[in-house]
Amino acid sequence: MKIKLREAQKSSNGVGSFCSVLWDQQGEHIVTASSSDSSICIHDAIFPASPAKVVRHHRDGVTALALSPNYTCLASGSIDHSVKLYKFPAGEFETNITRFTLPIRALAFNRSGTMLAAAGDDDGIKLINTIDGSIARVLKGHRGSITGIAFDPKSEYLASADSIGTIMIWELQSGKTIHILKGIAPVIGSDFFSMNIVSWSPDGELLAVPGLKNDVVMYDRDTAEKLFFLRGDHVQPICFLSWSPNGKYMATSGLDRQILIWDVDKKQDIDRQKFENRITCMAWKPIGNALAIIDIMGKYGVWESAVPSSMRSPTEDIPGLCSKIGHGLLFYDEEEENPSVSGSISDPGEDSHGESEPVSRKRLHKQHSYPDDWEEDTYEELELFPKVEPRKKAPHGHRDRSDNKRNELKNVPISAGPKMQEAIQPGATPQQPGKRRFLRYSMLGSITTMEHDGYSHIEIDFHDTSSGPRVPAMTDYFGFTMASLNENGSVFANPCKGEKNMSTLMYQPFGTWANNSEWSMRFEEEEVRAVALGIGWVAAITSCNFLRIFTQGGLQRHILSLDGPVVTAAGFKDELAVVTHASPPLPSNEQILEFRVFNIRTGTQPRLGRLPLTPGSCLSWFGFSEEGRLSSFDSKGVLRVFTNQYGGSWLPLFSASKLKKPEENYWVVGLNTSKLFCVICKSPDSFPEATPKPILSLLDLSFPLASSDLGAENLENEFIMNNMHLHRIQSTIEEMEAAGEDTNLVDDEAFNTEAALDRCILRLIASCCNGDKLVRATELVKLLALEKSVKGAIKLVTALKLSNLAERFNAILEGRMNKETTSSTVPATKLKCDTSFNAHAALTKSHVTVEGSKRLESQDSPSLNLLAPSGTKKRTLEEPIKDVNVEAENAKARKLEMAREFKSAFDTKKAKKVKDEKDKVDEVKNARKLENASEPEDGQDNNGEANKVTAQRPSNPFAKSSNNKQNTSLFDSLKKKVKADR
Repeated sequence: MKIKLREAQKSSNGVGSFCSVLWDQQGEHIVTASSSDSSICIHDAIFPASPAKVVRHHRDGVTALALSPNYTCLASGSIDHSVKLYKFPAGEFETNITRFTLPIRALAFNRSGTMLAAAGDDDGIKLINTIDGSIARVLKGHRGSITGIAFDPKSEYLASADSIGTIMIWELQSGKTIHILKGIAPVIGSDFFSMNIVSWSPDGELLAVPGLKNDVVMYDRDTAEKLFFLRGDHVQPICFLSWSPNGKYMATSGLDRQILIWDVDKKQDIDRQKFENRITCMAWKPIGNALAIIDIMGKYGVWESAVPSSMRSPTEDIPGLCSKIGHGLLFYDEEEENPSVSGSISDPGEDSHGESEPVSRKRLHKQHSYPDDWEEDTYEELELFPKVEPRKKAPHGHRDRSDNKRNELKNVPISAGPKMQEAIQPGATPQQPGKRRFLRYSMLGSITTMEHDGYSHIEIDFHDTSSGPRVPAMTDYFGFTMASLNENGSVFANPCKGEKNMSTLMYQPFGTWANNSEWSMRFEEEEVRAVALGIGWVAAITSCNFLRIFTQGGLQRHILSLDGPVVTAAGFKDELAVVTHASPPLPSNEQILEFRVFNIRTGTQPRLGRLPLTPGSCLSWFGFSEEGRLSSFDSKGVLRVFTNQYGGSWLPLFSASKLKKPEENYWVVGLNTSKLFCVICKSPDSFPEATPKPILSLLDLSFPLASSDLGAENLENEFIMNNMHLHRIQSTIEEMEAAGEDTNLVDDEAFNTEAALDRCILRLIASCCNGDKLVRATELVKLLALEKSVKGAIKLVTALKLSNLAERFNAILEGRMNKETTSSTVPATKLKCDTSFNAHAALTKSHVTVEGSKRLESQDSPSLNLLAPSGTKKRTLEEPIKDVNVEAENAKARKLEMAREFKSAFDTKKAKKVKDEKDKVDEVKNARKLENASEPEDGQDNNGEANKVTAQRPSNPFAKSSNNKQNTSLFDSLKKKVKADR
């Protein structure tokens, strides 16, 4: 399985650098840094597509990282000679803990977090008391740059490695070297793309060191005796190694761009991966079978299941040590537990015997924020090292058992549940220092912002400059982080900030008749998490789970309480769609989201339900299509569209996995009935840059179908898509008819879709015949909507010499025609005038043809009828005749007057037509005979050409004739209608 790498740190002009990676205790965050980048990135390990939190306080590249054992304090060292501390995972800067005269190369916390070791190109290792920031000791002896340091898990020793291959082991109690191993590690010189590293096994019994023969050599903790080595397929020296949490496995990376996973007990490699670039750092996930890696170009990734699943997990049977894990003693939450200030490095788990009082955090931060030009006198610092009792004494007998029990509990990792997805704004990109980013990018236009000198510069652009308004650039003094846009205006919001901790919502209209129509709202102790716009309304969802709805003029109209924290929101005309968390995520890390659609104009909630997501994914885009269809896109690349079919369901209309292009990520902008509009980003980028303007790509919508035994997936996809479109059009027609609107234009679209569906079905029938799938062909012919399509299918199977199938098709056609003849006995005059004809058709046609789009219905396969397009509703003979009232009489009069007008128009048209013929007298007589002809009796069958179904398209494709054999003129139908009404 190839590991997908994402860009975490910027490389310097394509030149590699040493990069670092760490993993927090619960596996929720990954921290990365690079010696060519002054920023530190804190990534969301659960949702890798989420924007990283960027910490930028160094003036030069970051060369070393370390996390305190309780994962509340992050330390960083840099080429700018400084060591800084931050709160973790917030990334808030706390203090400059110390400075060197040359670049820092290595950092390490001891097991309790009370001591931080720092080293680099200077010749000394500083042991820094994290309680008050004092320098406890400086260890000197290396002659080269110190590239690796590691505290013994038992808190007795410190091991260090330098660039000339020397390993030194120090006793923390005395500060003296107890072992010096020269020339046992590779000489790296000034090549700091890789580092000599030392690493203690989790139980503290072994010290692992890169060897001179492209191997790893294990040394005894007390005697420094060489015990054994791990040698395999590395063809160049090893540049990094990492023990698994239980010490059973080890990961090694070499200059040969390979990573090998070793079974330490068996001394053999069990898996490997090859990469394009050298891997400079690795970190095992503390609570799972995964390995985080980063290469010299600043690209990081996670190797899932680094240890084969058939073997013991790397986190099973983690060795326990008697030394307790402290609170970090610089950042702690429990105020009842005060840290010790002794700075004891021999036994940091024991209480101090001194009488000194704890130093407050405020005083600590002020006292130890060193200026950039501050340097320590290392010789004086040696004298400041406290005199302590030897560690090897027995524990104090008077210690309270309850304290021991509490300390034991602290050694047990607390299992945190899966993380709930944070709120997102559709079409927005994460903040990047010094770069312009999108607050909103949609099918209509874009809103971009760039921070400069404490404020931001916002620009609004429309894709169609000829129709969109010209909006002047705006200076943003509020620090807006989210926005939405439509034809009438834009809305902006920011999180809580300032001394009063207030969040701001601002609306800016594009065109108005009044001055000062822009308005804003402030929220105290309540933060805006999502915003949306519609016709005449503005919506904001806050951290209190309030949905606040404002009018376009700024009137506070409604305040609703939502069931859970908001994830996102989107607006379209009168509709507002909101996504919230329905419950905490499942243990499998599946988000449980709920959507609801509000109609702001009517004050109703027409739709509500769960929002489906691909397992293990999060929501990355949410909105409406150009036609107003609710849509969602998740981080696994699946697009879903809501439909009213089957009681309201989500249809998967696009899957990135079907394209089989793992190197591409799709940043969604919008969609229409057939295309997905997106920006294609090359992996690992998941979003585009705002400058230059991104190029939109149009991808075809298609269902993720299974591989067909006919190889006709494209035809089957076209079949399902046309059915879906036809259902949508028919729903639109029903809504328009209910509202009394003209449906002629939609009727045309319905007929074209119906014809395209029949053509697709005919091609599928041909594929079934060629693949000898005759039962499937029979199912398909029942779905044809037009009679001439059924006849075409009969001709097709006849040409293929499938006589048995042709007989079945004929039987299906005859059965349907007989069914229509017996069931459809309502006179033609019963058809509604507004769906049977229009005025233009009456002036241009001498008669109305029998409806050409006769529907196929199947009695023996009702499940298939669910896919077939449903016909327009008809009145039947059994429908009771309602009492005639005044309105009915008026309607009859209007119909009669309309019939007279149509007859007059028909006479005029006929008179003009017969003037050009040679035999005017005969033609006039024929015309009069036609006009004076009596109505045919009920059940009489008219023969001749009038009985034939013409290929001419009827004005309404959903209107059905009352008799399959009857074809009447428009005037006759009207006359029958009036007569029946009387």
